[in-house]
Amino acid sequence: MKNPETIDEYLKPVDAAKRQALEKLRSTIRRIVPKAEECISYGLPCFRLDGKALVGFGAAKHHCAFYPWSGKTVDEFAAELAGYETSKGAIRFQPEKPIPAGLIRKMVKSRMAQNQKS
Repeated sequence: MKNPETIDEYLKPVDAAKRQALEKLRSTIRRIVPKAEECISYGLPCFRLDGKALVGFGAAKHHCAFYPWSGKTVDEFAAELAGYETSKGAIRFQPEKPIPAGLIRKMVKSRMAQNQKS
């Protein structure tokens, strides 16, 4: 399979439960930042704002993930992310236990502020 060029192409082969969770995440991000541009970056769905990567998401064999593209964001919200597996720039979740929209909102807003400073 060729590399996807759009988020819709990326999501098409993803299993139904993960695709539904990621579509919901996509809609949440779109509501928070309606001016953000959808794209594919590093093979993953991504949102850019003012030419800078903001956040991304993806599906793996055993989980879904939200990528704030920033270890600062993961650290900043560590207490609220306690129930999720995290790494420097990723938050992994199961489709049946998505990251709450309110927390996504806070992380996206934090990323927007970080991008404005850089």
